[in-house]
Amino acid sequence: MEALKPVKYSQKIGRDFTSTLNKRVRAYFKENNISKYANANMKIKTIFMICLYFTPLVFLMTGFVQEVWAVGLCYFIMAFGMAGIGLSVMHDANHGAYSKKDWVNKWLGKIIVPISGYAANWKIQHNVLHHTYTNVDGYDEDIQPPGFLRFSPNEPHKPIHRFQHLYAWFFYGLMTVSWATNKDFEALFRYKKLDLTKTENPNFGALLAELIVSKLIFFTITIVIPVLMIDMAWYWWVTFIFLSHFIAGLILSFVFQPAHVVPETAFVKANPDHTIDNNFAMHQMATTSNFAPKSRILYWLIGGLNYQVEHHLFPNICHVHYKKLSKIVKETAKEFNVPYNSHKTFLSAIKYHMKMLKAIGRDEIQGDFHIG
Repeated sequence: MEALKPVKYSQKIGRDFTSTLNKRVRAYFKENNISKYANANMKIKTIFMICLYFTPLVFLMTGFVQEVWAVGLCYFIMAFGMAGIGLSVMHDANHGAYSKKDWVNKWLGKIIVPISGYAANWKIQHNVLHHTYTNVDGYDEDIQPPGFLRFSPNEPHKPIHRFQHLYAWFFYGLMTVSWATNKDFEALFRYKKLDLTKTENPNFGALLAELIVSKLIFFTITIVIPVLMIDMAWYWWVTFIFLSHFIAGLILSFVFQPAHVVPETAFVKANPDHTIDNNFAMHQMATTSNFAPKSRILYWLIGGLNYQVEHHLFPNICHVHYKKLSKIVKETAKEFNVPYNSHKTFLSAIKYHMKMLKAIGRDEIQGDFHIG
């Protein structure tokens, strides 16, 4: 496996759109005299999400709860806390969007450890590969799932894919199970071969040691200590822990999948010379979609990631500002005749993601793809 060769975007196509949009966004923050980082609302949300996860975890670690139903309830609540921290706190911090102070972002970003992940891997996979090369074949790992799933029409088709719109949801639920067990280790070694780990630490041994320690911390506080403190049959432990991760995995998948694997988003192959015939900002507009822009509750709960277009254009801006920025982005896109993808509701986004899975699974996509 060779080092990953960077892809370059056009500096000429869409230059006016990009410069105008960036100018208007800068003016928004300057004219309103507000910071692009976390505000009071974000800090309140941070406390809420952390408590949602760690309060029941402390109950488990101290043996405060002993009844089977109470243990199950704790793990159930932790599932939502796990997803909430991932979507609303860790995500902004690891993008450097939570605070202008690097050390705040660094340590808040490490809150991914007790929810089963590893910050260095996440930043490489998400910030470097997914955000830089959104829906680009061979680069964006979010559209390169295991072989029994197919998210891009550019990937090889297999007969089993015909049924993926039915079974994909089960595997979505295994997302954090995979993080906690094998995926982070496989990814770290893969990123080393691709020469990507140096962006986090040139000392690979230090990264590997940190990863091992992070997994030991996660398993110790979420499984080992609770098992030692609470007398409960093994099958209840397996059931509750699995369901907790399954719920969290589904929530995360339901947020991220409709943002990029839907009919209106583009799937791109780089040119042989590792270039893309598009401006970076316009590429993000073409490969990303919003959903439920009018839902204030969803906006608060999932870290503003129903505004994925704004997030991909301005990942270094805290998500609490996306709703306001969306008006600027939408108006500028209309002015320059650039597509602005959005589904009115969350359920419609899920429905069209399912239709997209079905169409890709049946290899029905030829050229431009539209579903009525």
